[in-house]
Amino acid sequence: MGRKFLAVDWQLEHSEFESSNFTDAPSFAGYDALFIDPSGICNLWIYDVPCEKDGVRRTYVENDRGFGKVISRLIERRRLEIDDLLRKAGGIVVCRLLPRSEPLEVMSNSGRLVRLNRGSIFPSISLTKRNQHFVFPSNVRFLPRCGRDVFVEKLHHSFTDYLRTFADKFVYQAVFKDLMSTSIEEFVTVLARNKVGDIIALSIPFDEGRLILIPPTHGIPSRHESEVLLAAIAEATERPLFAPAPDWLPAYPVPGEDGLQDELASLTERIDKLSAKKAEVAQQLDQFLIYKRILYTKGRFSLFSAVRQSFRVLGFEVPQPEEYEDDWDLLLRAAEGDAIGVIVATESTPVGLEDYRRLRRQVDDALVESAHRYKGILVVNAEREKDPKRRETQFSPDVLRGCQVQRFCIISTYQLYKIVKEILTDRDETRAAHWRKTILETDGELN
Repeated sequence: MGRKFLAVDWQLEHSEFESSNFTDAPSFAGYDALFIDPSGICNLWIYDVPCEKDGVRRTYVENDRGFGKVISRLIERRRLEIDDLLRKAGGIVVCRLLPRSEPLEVMSNSGRLVRLNRGSIFPSISLTKRNQHFVFPSNVRFLPRCGRDVFVEKLHHSFTDYLRTFADKFVYQAVFKDLMSTSIEEFVTVLARNKVGDIIALSIPFDEGRLILIPPTHGIPSRHESEVLLAAIAEATERPLFAPAPDWLPAYPVPGEDGLQDELASLTERIDKLSAKKAEVAQQLDQFLIYKRILYTKGRFSLFSAVRQSFRVLGFEVPQPEEYEDDWDLLLRAAEGDAIGVIVATESTPVGLEDYRRLRRQVDDALVESAHRYKGILVVNAEREKDPKRRETQFSPDVLRGCQVQRFCIISTYQLYKIVKEILTDRDETRAAHWRKTILETDGELN
């Protein structure tokens, strides 16, 4: 099964996007990535609740026929769904960076219950580094400021290509400000600023998930933006933009300028070569570090992809999920046989029967639909925050008995890591074939 992307109140015309609105959309947590334009959220109340004398819209739960409670519960539910998508699923949320909008205060006879605005959909995150503290969204402000002067940062981030592609099409409506004067780059990745240095695009980490805040675009065909957004998840970075000098400026030289220009050009050439070499080595290193991710990660974009890559080292053909229609975490093909896999990560408890039953159901369904018997493989990463050498048994006795009866293989990510490390050490195809055969013939735990 391929990736699932949801566009909420954001017109993205592409087959990979499902489209809906803020009120009627399915649970945000059920997707791999969420693209949301929150500009219409305040429409939930501005047409129904008039301003009071101080200019604030208020609704009173004792006499508004449930209006205030319904709105509050909707906002709270969406915030929890976004939190689950970011923290539990390690997903990506891309949101337009906008001012907080006209608020709604939900009141009772005893006082204010809650104050709602566009920013109320953001879950909270508190990050600490040395003696600095960053709290989002309570300690930040989205200050209204409009402009087209967009400068993309020079860094390695997947969304810089998207920002660069549409740099002249952005009209930002707000800038990001931290009220605590924190060294913001210690906690978030700044993607773009305006001419005076205000942050207008950034990436905020939520465990393995990422909240990407970007300014609105104008005058871009929806299909084009959709394709670039999809590519942005895995694209490389680009240089920031700078204001060009006028054509006549070289006619006004300063003594000594030519020598410095030549020296600068020479240094720039050397830096470019070193940067290219650095990027090449970093890419090679990243290809090796992916195998270590199976020891501690949990999300679809981290653990699942690393497990697939690890099985490729063993010589299995491992398609990407979008290449087949079934809802399988893992599909393995080899001359020795084919297998379906379920990948499970837990924080502290062993893997239980629920995941075993999911694997059994998938194997049985595949046998009925295709008359092909797949090997069942349960890949477990339990107690993932512990050192792998200190982890206890990573699955319950019931799971072990069930896998032995059904002739399924249970393999821990630590065991898989050791096999990958062994194969990478000598690059021996005979050894890789041995492990493929062993996995496909193991009934129960692979030791």
